[in-house]
Amino acid sequence: MGNVKPLKILYVCSELAPLVSTGGLADVAAALPRALSAQGHDVRIALPCYAALPPHLRGRPHCLCVADLGAKTAYGALHIATVPGTGIPLYLIEHEGYFGRKNPYGYGAYEYEDNAERYCFFSLAVLHGVAQTHWRPDIVHCHDWHTAAIPAYIKTRLAMTEAWRGMPTLLTIHNLAYQGRYKARFLPYTGLGADLFRPDCLEYYGDINLMKAGIAFASRINTVSPRYAKEIQTPEFGEGLDGFLRTRANSLSGILNGVDYTQWNPAIDPHIAAKYSVEDLSGKAACKTALQKMFDLPRRDVPIIGMVTRLHWQKGIDLVAQTIDEIMLNDLQVIILGTGDPYFADMLSEAAQRYPNRMRLILKYDNVLAHQIEAGSDFFLMPSHYEPCGLSQLYSLAYGAIPIVRHTGGLADSVHPLRKAKGERTKDKKRKQGAAPASSLVRHPSPTGIVFKPRTSEAIAESVRRAVELYHDPEALHTVRLAGMNEDFSWDRSSEAYVKLYRQAIAKP
Repeated sequence: MGNVKPLKILYVCSELAPLVSTGGLADVAAALPRALSAQGHDVRIALPCYAALPPHLRGRPHCLCVADLGAKTAYGALHIATVPGTGIPLYLIEHEGYFGRKNPYGYGAYEYEDNAERYCFFSLAVLHGVAQTHWRPDIVHCHDWHTAAIPAYIKTRLAMTEAWRGMPTLLTIHNLAYQGRYKARFLPYTGLGADLFRPDCLEYYGDINLMKAGIAFASRINTVSPRYAKEIQTPEFGEGLDGFLRTRANSLSGILNGVDYTQWNPAIDPHIAAKYSVEDLSGKAACKTALQKMFDLPRRDVPIIGMVTRLHWQKGIDLVAQTIDEIMLNDLQVIILGTGDPYFADMLSEAAQRYPNRMRLILKYDNVLAHQIEAGSDFFLMPSHYEPCGLSQLYSLAYGAIPIVRHTGGLADSVHPLRKAKGERTKDKKRKQGAAPASSLVRHPSPTGIVFKPRTSEAIAESVRRAVELYHDPEALHTVRLAGMNEDFSWDRSSEAYVKLYRQAIAKP
C-alpha cells in the first residue's frame, strides 16, 4: 500500500453471508470486507447475533451494551468472534428479545412490528460496545435503513463523546425501496431526539424514516451502481426521497458491486457437472446436458433460458408471467428457480404445466442449484423494473450464460448491448422460427448481452426472440459468450473505489 496509511473500518450491517442471508446485501457484506482486508486495511464487522447463528460461531462475550432508546433502556452484550474462513473480527450484538427469533426481519411478507426499535437498539449497542473495545475506527460504514440511524447518533447525541466525536460515516443504499418507515408513535423507541422529527431530517409525511435520517447525517452516501445513484434522484426511482437526495447530490455516488470469484467461477466451481473456462468451453455443454437430465428435459440442441430470482414485482416477474406463452412460441427450454409472491408462483406453475417438456419451475432458494443453472443455461433473463446493482447478471457473464436484461441500474452498467443491424425490425410477431443470418448481428465493441429498454412484456418477448437468433449463429454466440466471460468485476476494483470514498468522507466528515 506504499506510504498510504491503512484504514480502520467499522462495517455495520444486518446480514452477512453465509451466516444470515436474504439477498445481495449479505453477499456484499461478505466480499467487500475480505477485499479490503486483503489490501491491508483493518476491517471489523458488526452484526446482530441472530438465533440462526450456531453457538460455536458466536465467539466470547466482551462487554455489556446499553442502549438508551428514550422510552426504555435496553441491555445486550457484545461478543467478539471471527468471520468464518477469514481473520476478520466480528462483533455480534446479543439480545434474546430482539434477535432470538426464527427470521431476521419477520414472517413472509410481514415484518416484525418492533423492527425500528430492534435495529435502533442494534445501532446504539454497536456504538456503545465498540467504544469499550478501545479500538477506534477511522470511518463507520453503514448499510441500508437498518443501520442508517448511526450517522444521526454520531452527529447528535454522541457528537461530544471521546469515542465518536468527529467520526466520518458512509451510508450505502442497496435498495431505496426499503426505507425503515414507521409510524411516529415509534419515535420514543429509536433513541433519536424529538427535535429531529422535522422535514429536513427524520420526518416523512408524518412518519419516521430511518433511511432519510441516514441520508441527512452521513458524511457520504453511495449506491451499488453509478446509474442507480442517478436514478434515485428522479421521481421514477426515488421512492419519494428523490428531492431530498438531490439536496445531497454532491455527496452521493455509485460503485458497482463486485463478484467473489472464489465462489462464482466455472473453472473451480465444485457444484457443477464439469468445469470450464474461456480457454476450454467444452465443459459448458456438459453442464447443459446435466441440467436437462436433472430436470428431465429432452436433451435437444435448443437454447436454455435460466432465471434465479425472487418472484417479486421488482424483478419483472410480472412481465415474464404475462408473456410466457409468447416466449414459449420459440423452440427453447426455460428453467426458473425462486420463491416469493404466491400470485406469480401460481401463474408460472400453471405455465409449467402447459409446457411439460420445455419448462421447469422450482419454488425454493437453493445456492447449489443456482450455480448449476448458471452453468447449464445459454441465456439468463433479468427483466427488472429497477435493479440497484444485481449480482446474477455478473455471475451469468462469468458462466457464459448470456444476460438478457432491461436497461436499468446496475444491469445497464454491467452488460454491453448487442446492437441490431440497421433496418432490422424490432417487432415482428409474424417472424418465423429459425436461424438468423450472421450478417444480421452487428459486432458492437465487446457486446456481452441483450439489452432492452421498454418496461413491457412485448420487449421481453422480442429480446428472447433475438436470443434464439443469436443461439443459431454459432460464431456470434461464441463471440458474445467469450466477451462476457472475459469481463472482470472482481471486488479488487470496487474495493479500491470504496477506499477512495472512505478517504473523501474522512477529509470532510
